[in-house]
Amino acid sequence: MNRFLLALLLAAQAFAAGAQETIPNHPALTDKFYLGAGAFFPKTATSAQLTTRTSIGVSVDFEETLGMQTAKTVPVGFARWRFGERWRVEAEYFQLNRSGEKTIDRNIQWGENVYPVSASVQSKFDFSDLRVSVGYSFFKTRDKEIGVGLGLHVAAYDVGLTSNSVGSEQQDVTAPLPVLSVYGQFALTDHWAVSARLDRLSLSYQNYDGSLTAMGIDLMYQPFRHVGFGIAYRDLFIDLQAEADGRTAKFKQSFQGPMLFMNVSF
Repeated sequence: MNRFLLALLLAAQAFAAGAQETIPNHPALTDKFYLGAGAFFPKTATSAQLTTRTSIGVSVDFEETLGMQTAKTVPVGFARWRFGERWRVEAEYFQLNRSGEKTIDRNIQWGENVYPVSASVQSKFDFSDLRVSVGYSFFKTRDKEIGVGLGLHVAAYDVGLTSNSVGSEQQDVTAPLPVLSVYGQFALTDHWAVSARLDRLSLSYQNYDGSLTAMGIDLMYQPFRHVGFGIAYRDLFIDLQAEADGRTAKFKQSFQGPMLFMNVSF
């Protein structure tokens, strides 16, 4: 992560050093609509626990204990709409579905089921994150923008364990997690720009208790008036406890990796 961010910052510095003396006019900072899609290459670490009224589940490492893959390429989409000189609405979405199968080397209590040593266990861990926010740019010029926002990360889980000898146990959770955001965008030239965003909040409300931290940095190259390309990096860390119908699900996750994308703006 650090090497990737350093490379982006050095590239930004190099382009800024060679930028034209006039104020840049990059479409990402001036167009009303900005839409994009690409490929996200996250490396993940996942642990989860499912407890019921009559059982206490254990925390399970889905990659190490259940043989789930740690890296996968997934599609990602994002959009931004400026509805005023300083106001904007943003959204970004990705979904990561994984499965694993492994003969376990210890007992696993998952919900009401106990999966014994040497059982062959099939696992499923489907996750999606929809980020939606409204932002206000308290500092904005044609080539620079800094602002704050309020939004949600809607985290959706579909997690289950299955064994022929024991049976299946599954849990679905959808958690709307409010966050505060800080963001900035800077045009380096008419074709190059860099942007960064940080989302953060830790709170307890209703049936949810946890924290979320998300970071994104994008280096954007727009050689055509309405079409551009970019390379980015995303970090997402979630520590969540959700209660419903006498069941408590706990999740600890991290997603870290680069992203390649194509965008249009108008």
